[in-house]
Amino acid sequence: MIKVLLVDDQQILAEGIKSVLQTSSELSVVGIASDGLRAVDACMQLKPDVVLMDIRMPNMNGVVATKRIKEIDDNIKIIVLTTFDDSDYILSAINNGASGYLLKDIGATALIDAIKNAYNGDTILPAKIAKKITDAAAMVTNDKEYKLKKAFNLSEREVEIALMLYDGFTNRQIASALKLTDGTSRNYISSIYLKLGVDGRAAAVEKIRSLS
Repeated sequence: MIKVLLVDDQQILAEGIKSVLQTSSELSVVGIASDGLRAVDACMQLKPDVVLMDIRMPNMNGVVATKRIKEIDDNIKIIVLTTFDDSDYILSAINNGASGYLLKDIGATALIDAIKNAYNGDTILPAKIAKKITDAAAMVTNDKEYKLKKAFNLSEREVEIALMLYDGFTNRQIASALKLTDGTSRNYISSIYLKLGVDGRAAAVEKIRSLS
């Protein structure tokens, strides 16, 4: 049984989502929190497997709450509920450990499947959101892109992935956002490390930062 915590300041919406999830014999809603602060407390007490996290809430928003919860227990999977207009929050939430995003107009079956998939370690990214992430990762100065190409002879795709690494994307999130297999993503990253002359992510990030 997958234990789910709902976090939303709109009680009617939260109760509606609870009703939907209760139609699945594989899910159990263990609680509802009305803001980020209560969500953090609930995670410590209820130990959910998956948190369905709203973004815009009083007291503590979903991005900050995601960071706090992942610091408490990195095994908890957090799916952020968002609208298309919330795209500014996407990279921040990813950097804070979110497993993905759901748009609030998602259907019942898709919602249940997304929670199961997140529990199993998948990254949940609707097409619109994946495009926003890709676009956001590409919105860096032309100067930094130019320096990466000139100094290290990176290809266009390698530059794109190097900048996503710099922004804190995991290998799985890079693969999902760019529609690559996990193996292809790893190959690109290995090639980037080789060209940068580093042996890991932290060193790569530091090398890219030094170009600023």
